Amino acid sequence: MTAFGRNDTADDLLAALLDGMDAALCAFDADGVITHWNREAERILGWSAGEAVGRKGFAGWAVRAADAQDVQDRLMAAQEVPGRQVHEFALLTKDGGRVLVRTQSAGVPGAGGKPAGVYCAFSEVHAQIDLERSIALSEALMEDASWGVVLVDVDLRPAVVNAHAARAFGSGRTVLLGRPLGELLAQGVEELEGALQHVLAEGAPPAPAELWVSVRGPEGVRRRCWRCGFLRLASPLAEEPVPLGVALLFQDVTEARQAQLDTAQLRFRSHQLYRAGRAAAECEDPAEAAAVRLEFALAGFAEHALVDVLEPLREPVREPAPARLLRWAASPPGLPGLPEPGAIPVRYGAGHPALQALDRAGSVRTSAPRGQADAAWAGSRRWPEGAAHALCTVLRSRGRSLGTLTFLRGPSRPAFERADAAYAEEVAARVAADLDLAGR
Repeated sequence: MTAFGRNDTADDLLAALLDGMDAALCAFDADGVITHWNREAERILGWSAGEAVGRKGFAGWAVRAADAQDVQDRLMAAQEVPGRQVHEFALLTKDGGRVLVRTQSAGVPGAGGKPAGVYCAFSEVHAQIDLERSIALSEALMEDASWGVVLVDVDLRPAVVNAHAARAFGSGRTVLLGRPLGELLAQGVEELEGALQHVLAEGAPPAPAELWVSVRGPEGVRRRCWRCGFLRLASPLAEEPVPLGVALLFQDVTEARQAQLDTAQLRFRSHQLYRAGRAAAECEDPAEAAAVRLEFALAGFAEHALVDVLEPLREPVREPAPARLLRWAASPPGLPGLPEPGAIPVRYGAGHPALQALDRAGSVRTSAPRGQADAAWAGSRRWPEGAAHALCTVLRSRGRSLGTLTFLRGPSRPAFERADAAYAEEVAARVAADLDLAGR
């Protein structure tokens, strides 16, 4: 290859690099004559490379005469100082308009380190400000945002996590990077991954979504409600949008949503008590009224209800005997594996939750241990097969204990809580009044 060929190839390569830049670029030799002018500079100002190259400075064509010397001096001063110099100038376009540009200029060293010229990169100020705002916004989201921000790659693994999100996950920011979501969430991971995959395929949803998740952390598993927004990230450098991942923005709204759920539950249960009272008032038989109350109480609360009453004493006893309970009713009726209502005592073993509730004159909650078969656990307590959670409370009327009321839930439902015990005690008080009236 000849020297001419090498120079020609180098010039073509330099021209291609300059024209492919996103920023406008021009270069001056040591005398201030323009030597390079790329396509972005032509787009901004309208002057072609043929019209710009060879001119000395911007005087008389790309800047006002009053500003020409000041602009020239500030640009060429970059030869004398190290580093880059940033300035803002008002330049003239070919059609006579004015454009405010921000320039970054630096000296070009020649042989022996002597100044050989200056290169100057410039862009419209509003475009530069937009870029700076975008960078500042991304930095603020990653550091100071009051909501969690997680950038997830196309493999659905966290790539960037801000400080708020790291606190929500209960871990350090770097610890979360690259880990599967299944290692971070105990529950809700399928719903979250499904939402992320939908955003990658279809784009962001029109409105935020609320997801309940269980977060694994040093203090254990915490159930939280996140209000989530999703944004699909695409590369701005590709001709066609190439997905880079999804930006997940979320706020923890657990307390607010839990308060709403508690209020709705309390409203529903109060309405059920009201409806049960109206229906029971139409029953001539008090025992029928008690059964009606049980049916209303089960709605949205439990799968089964059992009513056991104390066996009446047929003769006075001098020493206290263990209490024996008779099955009075079961709702729904006809449960397999349960004793039928009648005069045969239910074979509850010592320490049975129903007997504990009777002794305490209060409520007792219990659940099947993890890993223990529900059928064996329920069968040993004389409860229907599949029962996993129980709430036993005492039936009291006119200062006397009449028996017990037991509510049962299956394994797919949560265990009974204190609020459930308060509701069960309210139902038990009304059922006890009906039973007392029936016994008279």
